[in-house]
Amino acid sequence: MTIRVLLADDQNLVRAAFALLVASAPDMEVVGEAGTGRRAVELARTERADLVVMDIRMPDLDGIEATRLIAADEDLAGVKVLVLTTYDTDDNIVEALRAGASGFLVKDTKPAELLDAIRTVTAGDALLSPGPTARLIERFLRSPAVPVPGGGGPDCLSDRERQVLTLVARGFNNTEIADSLGLSPLTAKTHVSRIMGKLGARDRAQLVIVGYESGLVTPGAPPREGPASRTDVGLDGS
Repeated sequence: MTIRVLLADDQNLVRAAFALLVASAPDMEVVGEAGTGRRAVELARTERADLVVMDIRMPDLDGIEATRLIAADEDLAGVKVLVLTTYDTDDNIVEALRAGASGFLVKDTKPAELLDAIRTVTAGDALLSPGPTARLIERFLRSPAVPVPGGGGPDCLSDRERQVLTLVARGFNNTEIADSLGLSPLTAKTHVSRIMGKLGARDRAQLVIVGYESGLVTPGAPPREGPASRTDVGLDGS
């Protein structure tokens, strides 16, 4: 599948560089470029992009408001937003994810990492720059308007699903979840999809929020430590 990418940045040279990078990937194509947030929203609607690489500071309508409009549009339910910005601040991180972004990277990210990020977010995984992640979680827990999913809480999950949710909240991808719990990657992916459905979560970014707000994961806990070793749980994927 070719990933259809829309680039939104107010600097022409930056957009041109991103366009060359994205076009160099055999599994991606650039379907539009926008110099303002309002234009990004318009192109998201007309070009049917899979993912928008969104700058935050743009004229007319900033990237956070543009992200909010895209996330709120039911016709654009499949469009993911990856925020890419120079400004690595708590406020920007929180507001971008609150608005509906599925990923956050700073502009000093290496080219190959940006391409990987596009693939990760398009596949439905949340992605955050490693540096701000701990601050982000602390800030989310103190923020009054956290976008909590509309479904049930962790009590509606099975024991295995709660284990998987805990690992998602700690930043594990599907392969790492599978390795930690002794599952196949496909089974891990299936668990994540079922959890999202039960909780009414839009993406893994919201699962991270649920994991912390419910107490399955606590601030200050080792971010890459799983809830159990593979010798502590069954190996049948239940």
